[in-house]
Amino acid sequence: MPTAAAPIISSVQKLVLYETRARYFLVGSNHAETKYRVLKIDRTEPKDLVVIDDRHVYTQQEVRELLGRLDLGNRTKMSQKGSSGLFRAVSAFGVVGFVRFLEGYYIVLITKRRKMADIGGHAIYKIEDTSMIYIPNDSVRISHPDEARYLRIFQNVDLSSNFYFSYSYDLSHSLQYNLTVLRMPLEMLKSETSKACQESFDIFEDEGLITQGGSGVFGISSEPYMKYVWNGELLDIIKNTVHRDWLLYIIHGFCGQSKLLIYGRPVYVTLIARRSSRFAGTRFLKRGANCEGDVANEVETEQILCDASVMSFTAGSYSSYVQVRGSVPLFWSQDISTMMPKPPITLDQADPFAHVAALHFDQMLQRFGSPIIILNLVKEREKRKHERILSEELVAAVTYLNQFLPPEHTIVYIPWDMAKYTKSKLCNVLDRLNVIAESVVKKTGFFVNRPDSYCSILRPDEKWNELGGHVIPTGRLQTGILRTNCVDCLDRTNTAQFMVGKCALAYQLYSLGLIDKPNLQFDTDAVRLFEELYEDHGDTLSLQYGGSQLVHRVKTYRKIAPWTQHSKDIMQTLSRYYSNAFSDADRQDSINLFLGVFHPTEGKPHLWELPTDFYLHHKNTMSLLPPRRSYTYWWTPEVVKHLPLPYDEVICAANLKKLMVKKFHRWEEEIDIHNEFFRPYELSSFDDTFCLAMTSSARDFMPKTVGIDPSPFTVRKPDETGKSVLGNKSTREEAVLQRKTAASAPPPPSEEAVSSSSEDDSGTDREDEGSISQRSTPVKMTDTGDSAKATENVVQPMKEVYGVSLSSSLSEEDHSIYARFVQLGQSQHKQDRGNQQLCSRCSDGVIKLTPISAFSQDNIYEVQPPRVDRKSTEIFQAHIQASQGIMQPLGKEDTAMYREYIRNRYL
Repeated sequence: MPTAAAPIISSVQKLVLYETRARYFLVGSNHAETKYRVLKIDRTEPKDLVVIDDRHVYTQQEVRELLGRLDLGNRTKMSQKGSSGLFRAVSAFGVVGFVRFLEGYYIVLITKRRKMADIGGHAIYKIEDTSMIYIPNDSVRISHPDEARYLRIFQNVDLSSNFYFSYSYDLSHSLQYNLTVLRMPLEMLKSETSKACQESFDIFEDEGLITQGGSGVFGISSEPYMKYVWNGELLDIIKNTVHRDWLLYIIHGFCGQSKLLIYGRPVYVTLIARRSSRFAGTRFLKRGANCEGDVANEVETEQILCDASVMSFTAGSYSSYVQVRGSVPLFWSQDISTMMPKPPITLDQADPFAHVAALHFDQMLQRFGSPIIILNLVKEREKRKHERILSEELVAAVTYLNQFLPPEHTIVYIPWDMAKYTKSKLCNVLDRLNVIAESVVKKTGFFVNRPDSYCSILRPDEKWNELGGHVIPTGRLQTGILRTNCVDCLDRTNTAQFMVGKCALAYQLYSLGLIDKPNLQFDTDAVRLFEELYEDHGDTLSLQYGGSQLVHRVKTYRKIAPWTQHSKDIMQTLSRYYSNAFSDADRQDSINLFLGVFHPTEGKPHLWELPTDFYLHHKNTMSLLPPRRSYTYWWTPEVVKHLPLPYDEVICAANLKKLMVKKFHRWEEEIDIHNEFFRPYELSSFDDTFCLAMTSSARDFMPKTVGIDPSPFTVRKPDETGKSVLGNKSTREEAVLQRKTAASAPPPPSEEAVSSSSEDDSGTDREDEGSISQRSTPVKMTDTGDSAKATENVVQPMKEVYGVSLSSSLSEEDHSIYARFVQLGQSQHKQDRGNQQLCSRCSDGVIKLTPISAFSQDNIYEVQPPRVDRKSTEIFQAHIQASQGIMQPLGKEDTAMYREYIRNRYL
């Protein structure tokens, strides 16, 4: 049954900033440019921000008239036609926010964007470029000598580097939360709609909906989870004075999407990482946790799987799995003044009652539910006590907190010294991680928005029956979370998260009916695609926190990395050390200024004069009597009451206040995701289509060998770089002969050639003179008398071509079935053969079928062509000539239409 709710699409997606001497006018419109809103920003105030939203929705004609009047009213001379009183300053796609240092306010606008992912028709964009514009007029500007330095520090946060936003999808929440909100009962939606009508922001916003009755659609917009929003402080000053569509919240982290083609069926694999904006910073300068339970380098990673053949949150199939990384939740740090690659770890404060860990895990219980599973990857055995300090303190904290939790909701602690197992030649690191991943996914479950398929109910898998989570009539919910950490939460953590994600991906594919068993193997196209996503994800997060890319990758722990990888690892280690020693302090200052942790104030020390930022991130140090929580009942009572479900997703009065519900007509653009995605009002080009340009398993990962199994779940042979396909024989004559043979005979190669070669794991062809293309079929050099042997090498066995070997003698029953099959084909081709009689040799017991068709000549081989009128033929011929550079002369109607378009668009 379809839901009666839909996400609200922002009606401010295109912006133009117009300038006069006294004001800025920010005109925003939806993508179709049918609805407009206008913000007025005063430029006469030197230090205050005055923003006025007139609460009116304009049409295109009304905006033109408004801008025309503003232009006319701001001209210096009324009769002066050449000069303009209204100047177009910049075009943009969204407002990042407003910021002030020591002088007046600046406005930060997004001027370039790039589509990075698509979830159910909702586009996710990456910021490519921004523009920072000073608001006050030069005549009222009060200059300050330190303003330029603050501006440089603020702009040191590169907004074009891994910042993302969406006009209709809440990136700060998980897919499970967003779809759970849309499945709210209708009675609650109606009650929330009545409250929204009383508090409506716009004038005449709900006009006409009273008579709509029950035929409308509820639009829902939720408050963002501010922990993962990076411009919340920049938008806070206008949050209560402008319409919600002007507020565009951005996240920082990673977003990547790839297409998994399963026999032509497109499945999108999306990876979204949300970096916490609380206690954010660089590697050695932000360690452990602050007084509020926020930890350093906290990143929530969500993998989303969706069937792209159906684009709808209502009718489509969606699945997601969430896991978290973050620093050990204790008061600890590392002193970098010693200039050592690994500074000693020190515990800054004694916390016998695990106060800061309690705050941290209480936040996790509220957002993710139970169980919370901690995978601790730090070293357990060391000659000199270093990382083990953190393990001992974390074990003590978890043991203390578990005393007071209900037994069914206790925190699960899994210690595993990954570095020790990596050095051992007898142990396989990834096999051990796979066992841990299986147990973790079985405990937490995953989210899927559709019930179990009938085939899985009829023939359930053993592992499927042991799966945890919360089962509801419409699917499954993930309850609980895996929290992975090492010391830096970079290299080891990324590999462990990949293995858990790989295990969860198998269950997700199984739940959508795409594989028959919840199991995925390495060296398949699907896992290689997923591994590349996770490596990009790890490199990006490592650059943000550590200053370099990953040092140890999945291939390193599989021990299949090429020999050149060792030198690359050394360079990454040096790059990370240089960044930590020389540039991290400046980056930390920029982050503190951007996030509003530090506010420049006249008469107080500047940001660069502070000896440390400890007091900025630990607010309790500035208060005389900080509030203390209970040492035993360390959790929030309402959170524990609803476990294992996360409290944030429970339908209660507190959570309903975070939603904005409004009733729309069914054809309103604010809820029409079909128009938002396909945009029938504009000309589209296949070259610019995002779904065709994204990474595809068939194009980028599947080997190009002719006749290869196209399934992305087939294990491919590993790439053997530098080895000749022919073994010891690698002359030019043999290469030429093989290319000629490949043109007439399909692969696979002979058994002898297979023993000395392997398929190209990268899916690319190499046809240089010294190497043989992957498409070629290796054969032996034979004499004229060995033609029979050469033929055996060229012709493939029936088993490899058809997947089955036919025996020499067939039974009578098989002969009868084959005869019936032949007779069916002959009956289908009856019209092609005219009135020819059936072959007398066919048995009398065969069923004779006569095709019944409403057309005189219509079967699977022949179709009557449709009749095309003359005008359509001329249009088609003109189109073909245009592709060849022969353009038709324009008529009067075409010229008039083009002039009207230019006049409406630009004048």
